[in-house]
Amino acid sequence: MTASNASHPDCDIAIIGAGQAALQTVASLKAGGFDGTITLIGAEPFLPYQRPPLSKKFLNGTFERDRLFLKPESFFTDNAIHVMLETQITDLDTAAKSLTCANGKTISFAKAVICTGSRPRVLPIPGSHLENIFDLRTIADIEAMRPLFKPGARMVVVGGGYIGLETAASARQLGVEVTIVEAAERVLARVTKPELSAFFHRLHRDQGVTIITDAQVSGFAGESQVSGVTLANGDFVPADLVVLGIGIVPNIELAETAGLAVDDGIVVDALGRTSHEDIYAAGDCTNHPNDLLGRRLRLESVPNAIEQGKAVASDILEAPVSYAAIPWFWSDQYEVKLQIAGLSDTAHTHCLRGTYESGSFAIFHFAGSQLVCVEAVNRPGEFMAARQMIKEAASGRIYDVAKLTDETVKPKSWLA
Repeated sequence: MTASNASHPDCDIAIIGAGQAALQTVASLKAGGFDGTITLIGAEPFLPYQRPPLSKKFLNGTFERDRLFLKPESFFTDNAIHVMLETQITDLDTAAKSLTCANGKTISFAKAVICTGSRPRVLPIPGSHLENIFDLRTIADIEAMRPLFKPGARMVVVGGGYIGLETAASARQLGVEVTIVEAAERVLARVTKPELSAFFHRLHRDQGVTIITDAQVSGFAGESQVSGVTLANGDFVPADLVVLGIGIVPNIELAETAGLAVDDGIVVDALGRTSHEDIYAAGDCTNHPNDLLGRRLRLESVPNAIEQGKAVASDILEAPVSYAAIPWFWSDQYEVKLQIAGLSDTAHTHCLRGTYESGSFAIFHFAGSQLVCVEAVNRPGEFMAARQMIKEAASGRIYDVAKLTDETVKPKSWLA
């Protein structure tokens, strides 16, 4: 299929961003037979790569840089994809259907896909300019901080979310002394219920991590390099380096300035279509509907980026397949694999399969009688079943708690 190109734009499809959603859009378009011109525009100097390993295997040195890339360079050359790296788009003109680059170059398009992703939240406090204070979002971030990960080095992680905990685990495996400072009353407070927070608190404590909760960071000390973190209560935590893991914000400014609908993300439909008929969006930067859950969401996850990229490509290929899936996530910390299906924010009750003490369990969360989320720790079978179970529960299926907690009942039998 070739896109209509009556006005002879520079490209049929301009994809702004070079992350997971962008790459999936390209791959799905080519797999679907699209033979128009595609331009992929990325702000970083790298081809699309995986971000999840950054805080884990890439940080601790067990994953080489080449293994991060989602496709080899030959994929782009063989498919005649025009790739523009180290290119920042400063303006999107929806009327002219053109992009303006920071260097002044303009790119006209027939259709555009915004995959601008997200960026680390800023902590604007005294001392934030000091050296050895890092975000954890890009290859460059990791390669800058990794030489400092030496046995006995003192690291403070600001933020006890997934990124903060994963970074702490990688650092401890390299012999770094770690302190986590979390503003909430518990780690993972934004994304999990107290039971799972308590498990991970114990896990990190047992690995030698110091965790300080209910603590606000008021400043960073040091002359040229950071030497410590000052807390609002006056306490001081020495540090040779600091990693900020206080969350991310969607990169919506380009869309917002262009006049596209924005509401906690770029507003799209189930096919990734924005408020402009020739402009799509996918990935972390979007706010999208989920008919299975009956609400709109903004998700920060690889599966979401992949599925939205597929949906966008399907609509461009005129064979639309709407995106509606049960969200799922994962996190690797030490020898523990956490896998989550669904969202627990609406849940009020839960039941437990296995034991917290064993380090192998699954927590089933319910909103009323409806199963809405399963958090599985070192339980891949329960996780795999859970994704289908939550989907069926959204259509009214009720699950027997006694069977969920009975270890003699195999997970696959729940799907019968």
